[in-house]
Amino acid sequence: MAKDNTLKVGNNEMELVDFRIFRQIGDEVYEGIYGVNVAKVREIIRMPKLTELPGVPEFIEGIFDLRGVVIPVVNLAKWMAIETPSSVTSRSTRVIITEFNNILIGFVVHDAKRIRRINWKDIEPASFASGTGSLDRSKITGVTRIEDDSVLLIIDLETVVQELGLYTPETGDIPVDEYNFSGLVLLLDDSSTARKIVKDALEKMGFQVVEAQDGQDGLQKLEDMYGMYGDKLSDHLKLIISDVEMPLMDGFHFAANVKDDARFNNIPIIFNSSISDHFSEMRGKDAGGEAYLVKFDSNTFYDEVARVVRAHVS
Repeated sequence: MAKDNTLKVGNNEMELVDFRIFRQIGDEVYEGIYGVNVAKVREIIRMPKLTELPGVPEFIEGIFDLRGVVIPVVNLAKWMAIETPSSVTSRSTRVIITEFNNILIGFVVHDAKRIRRINWKDIEPASFASGTGSLDRSKITGVTRIEDDSVLLIIDLETVVQELGLYTPETGDIPVDEYNFSGLVLLLDDSSTARKIVKDALEKMGFQVVEAQDGQDGLQKLEDMYGMYGDKLSDHLKLIISDVEMPLMDGFHFAANVKDDARFNNIPIIFNSSISDHFSEMRGKDAGGEAYLVKFDSNTFYDEVARVVRAHVS
């Protein structure tokens, strides 16, 4: 799928692939509206011929060869424990081929509608406690309203894949003697699971970590720290590490705000995201990031954090 390169670094917008999952309840069919960041979508195809795998859960439909790459296919409706209406057939379904954390995975959906451009400030964090089937709040990045007052749920497909065992973060041991730092790091990520992984790694390196849940929260944390340290803030705050996809304000827009503020623009920023396409990496550099890391390889993470921090030691 071709990316629309008209998106600018500081506009706080994202593009979503709008897809649907239909649910049969009694005699009624209900339409669930979902979305995934277009930056994570390689292409959308018709259901290919699959090779079934023995001994796997029923929601893993099988594997197929896409131009020399073997790709596993996950049926989202089955994973969400949704009863699919009989009107949904293999001829009408689509497979969304996604790429994140440098791996390719296909997700079966009942329909793929369109691409939507939405401002992150119009995306609210998932505040509900649980959903139906397996779709609890930990699998939802955010929610936003669309036409007819309908609600679109943005699914955190990385969490789904991690739970299925198709991807495991590389969180190896750290050579303590080599990485012995001090000072503060501001860490932005809307996923508590991702924050914990990165926070643990930073603390092993010797840093103290200040956490923020999104770009707006990150800017407020910077204001709070400036109120404490004033113009000496950079003596204490050594680094900012930011996710890209976050409700209310995304990482690129957050970074643009930081770099436009003379109080903070000398603090280095590293992006740490599951989005692994080259366009996002370029946007990260345009936003002022000094590194763009794909979640989560510990050796690369330690090396890049050390490189960036050392480059700013006066």
